[in-house]
Amino acid sequence: MRAHLFQITKFAVVGVINTGTFYAIYLSLHPWMPYYPAYVIAFLVSMVGSFFLNTYITYRTKPTWRKFLLFPLTNLTNFVVTSVGVFVLVEWFHVGERIAPLLAAMAAIPVTFVLSRRILTHRDGDAAAPPTEPERVTEAA
Repeated sequence: MRAHLFQITKFAVVGVINTGTFYAIYLSLHPWMPYYPAYVIAFLVSMVGSFFLNTYITYRTKPTWRKFLLFPLTNLTNFVVTSVGVFVLVEWFHVGERIAPLLAAMAAIPVTFVLSRRILTHRDGDAAAPPTEPERVTEAA
């Protein structure tokens, strides 16, 4: 249980780093291009960064093309959970529109964590097997 809590903490820290990276890229690109292309580029770059940070730091596993191609599902899931969460909080529970996205984002962390863990700790070539403990990355000396 303690190992999972530590992994969730690393996942949250990576999320904070990823958000900061996204925002810095967006702010640096926006003077040079319209806001939406700046947003898309920043989003894509931060998603790639998030993949590698979560692969190496959070789950300590090897990146593969399969994992890389499946990883955007975590972002889609996060978007759906937070979007539904914001709607439910604002419309049903009358939570303020400024705080609802933060609460929804916090609620999405466990869901996104479970999905990213499943994708990033899955061993390639063994599609039928359930996820196992993360592989340890060893560095060549």
